[in-house]
Amino acid sequence: QQEKEDLQGKLKLREHLSQTAGKSKATPAPSKNSDLEMKQLQCKLKNSNNEISKQSTTIKSLKNEVQEKEERVRELQAKISQLERDLSMKRHLIEDLRSRLKANQENEKTSNETLESLERKVKAQAEDCLNKKTCIDSLKQRLNVATKEKSHYEQMYHKAKDELEKKEHKLNNLESKMIETEYAMTELEATASQQLQGLAKQTGQALETVQRKLLLTNDKVEEFMTFVKALTRELQQSVQELRTKIKQAKKMEEVRACKKGLSQESVQLAASILNVSTTDLEQILEVEDDEETAKTKMEFEKDKEWLQYIQKLLEAQ
Repeated sequence: QQEKEDLQGKLKLREHLSQTAGKSKATPAPSKNSDLEMKQLQCKLKNSNNEISKQSTTIKSLKNEVQEKEERVRELQAKISQLERDLSMKRHLIEDLRSRLKANQENEKTSNETLESLERKVKAQAEDCLNKKTCIDSLKQRLNVATKEKSHYEQMYHKAKDELEKKEHKLNNLESKMIETEYAMTELEATASQQLQGLAKQTGQALETVQRKLLLTNDKVEEFMTFVKALTRELQQSVQELRTKIKQAKKMEEVRACKKGLSQESVQLAASILNVSTTDLEQILEVEDDEETAKTKMEFEKDKEWLQYIQKLLEAQ
């Protein structure tokens, strides 16, 4: 912040000095160094502002994180107190359960003895039941297999009977259709041979006319190509001539403006200082700028690119 204040003070001083210099001098001409210093100071100001904003955002985020962590600590402390209460209750319950376990274990010993005797009886009865069930299942499976085979064979018999009837009916229809198609084929062959002969004559004539049209269109396309190439060249030449005329007109206007601004005495004085004649001084004033020459080169290159693009279009289909 201190650096920012210093830079703002320097900027104000520079502006004040530039204003005073402008008032004192008739033709203001600020030095390049002062402008560079001003730009550097402005850049430094921007950088310091950016750093301050970044640091303020980081401080805010850190404050939020600290508050969240404090709230989290409070929640954890409350949970720890609840867990301690639950632990004490669970210890009391475990002691009660242990006393009950001892009583249940004594009861289990008596019940286990009676259960063992009952399990032996149940095992014997279960083995008998299993043997009977296996016999019944095997008989049921045989019955199911036999009934399925019977129904399958009956279905196959009915299907075969129906298919035989359908095939006999189809055979009769096919024989009648074969006779009709043989008669129709003979008629079609006769008519087709006549039509083919006529078509051959027509296609021959059409091909001749199409070939003539193609030759004519090719000639027209070649004429169009030559016309477009000549047109593009003339366009480029006319554009270049117009540009040169515009530049010459601009130069003439600038020279006239310079001559109007400068009197003959000032021109002679400048010529005497430079030890040059007045005609040479006029030629020096008429020298082209580097920017104008660069522009002319760019325009010439663009014209070349345009010509190449048109060439590609003409070469393409």
